[in-house]
Amino acid sequence: MPVIKVPRPPKNAMDSNRPINALLLAQVSNLQHAERRLPLRYRSSIYTHAIKTEGEAAEYIRHVTEAIHQAHSDAEKQRAKQQRRRKPGLEIATAAARPVRKRSSKTKTKTSKSKRKKK
Repeated sequence: MPVIKVPRPPKNAMDSNRPINALLLAQVSNLQHAERRLPLRYRSSIYTHAIKTEGEAAEYIRHVTEAIHQAHSDAEKQRAKQQRRRKPGLEIATAAARPVRKRSSKTKTKTSKSKRKKK
């Protein structure tokens, strides 16, 4: 498959003082939703409705993206730590044997609905 060369955008393509467009606004909204799922220590204190420029949006997007990556790496370290704490040995828990019910010597017969007389 041939490599497609994409030219670099000009330096003036990013204007941090330009008003935010609908695409960036939607991305900020989606990241805000993702940020709400993070633990409190990873959340930002940035009020998303106050974001009016591309520079403010870029700062918020960078902060939330880094927080998501940090939360995942911390969770991975925590899982690895818990994995090391486990005792070596049998990992399958044996099920307790069910008690055997003794049947009475006299068997009781129940009449089912199909055996009953129909009127």
